[in-house]
Amino acid sequence: MSDILLLNGPNLNMLGTREPNHYGAQTLDDIVNSLNALSDQAGLTLKHHQDNSEVGLIEQIHAAHSDGTRYIIINPAAFTHTSVALRDALLAVDIPFIEIHLSNVYKREDFRKQSYFSDIAQGVISGFGAQGYEFAMDVAIKHIKQQKGE
Repeated sequence: MSDILLLNGPNLNMLGTREPNHYGAQTLDDIVNSLNALSDQAGLTLKHHQDNSEVGLIEQIHAAHSDGTRYIIINPAAFTHTSVALRDALLAVDIPFIEIHLSNVYKREDFRKQSYFSDIAQGVISGFGAQGYEFAMDVAIKHIKQQKGE
């Protein structure tokens, strides 16, 4: 069981070397380590999963439904623009989530401006690089603490 599930989609395992002009120089491990520290400070648990396959991400979302996960932070990456299956999985589990993107998708190619998640997400964070994950974690922590009555 984890309080917060962090999901990262395809090619995000390549952060740090993949198009640093769009995605920055931090690695995915750097980001996850920073978020683990924030969740520890808040007395919450974080589980992270990165997958280049929709199946792996969907299975994590389904498991979150039964394991008590309270919040999801997801960077669907390229699946943002293509995955009705991931959208349906998020709708099925009814766990609040934030959609996050490292780059400002609205400053990029037109196809990147279409998201299958934005209209069902609690919010969207785009264009702040790795710091966007910290913003999302702050929201998740506040949401969980509010639900607990803290």
